[in-house]
Amino acid sequence: MLKADLPDAIPIFPLPGALLLPRARLPLHIFEPRYLAMLDDTMKTTHRLIGMVQPRAAPGPAQRAGGSAPPLHSIGCAGRLTGFSETEDGRYMITLTGISRFRLRREVSGFAPYRRADVSWQGFERDRAGPESDPDFDRETFLELLGRFFAAQELSTDWDSLKDAEDELLINSLSMLCPFDPEDRQALLEAPSLAIRRETLITLIEFALRSGHGEETMQ
Repeated sequence: MLKADLPDAIPIFPLPGALLLPRARLPLHIFEPRYLAMLDDTMKTTHRLIGMVQPRAAPGPAQRAGGSAPPLHSIGCAGRLTGFSETEDGRYMITLTGISRFRLRREVSGFAPYRRADVSWQGFERDRAGPESDPDFDRETFLELLGRFFAAQELSTDWDSLKDAEDELLINSLSMLCPFDPEDRQALLEAPSLAIRRETLITLIEFALRSGHGEETMQ
């Protein structure tokens, strides 16, 4: 999608812990009335974009009592609605495919029950330039580290698929799927390049191993 096709304002879906990255796919279950309305409105647009943004923190008692919306991180990722199915009880299962990160400029007030924002796409041209590669990626050493992490977390995966996956698909998929805290996921989102995201991912995995199991770090 060219920058000229990207809208200045998009609907915002603030979901703690949910991470979407360019060219990756994020499945979502939509059932709240405000987000059902958001989905209906999005399907009427030509771009079919929804902005995934993480709240900065859970709202405190005062915010909950006053109905104030939690503040948002300044950087999110817009996904294009590429998969859609409806359940018998009126809920939706959708898939968003990451298009580009964006920077929040300001929230837009209006009559919609969901949040909307003016956004800037500047600075994220790399997201729309095609898949990235990581020439310095030591896949064998990384997968050995990942194996220890998955064992410690009691996770399973298709290791053959991981070995054959392209650099970007592997790094971005693991960034989205690994059980990290929301702030750690935000750091992965904001990484300016695939190589830095890989380095951040390794750091998070090593920290988790050291914290729980006293493992050595990756050299």
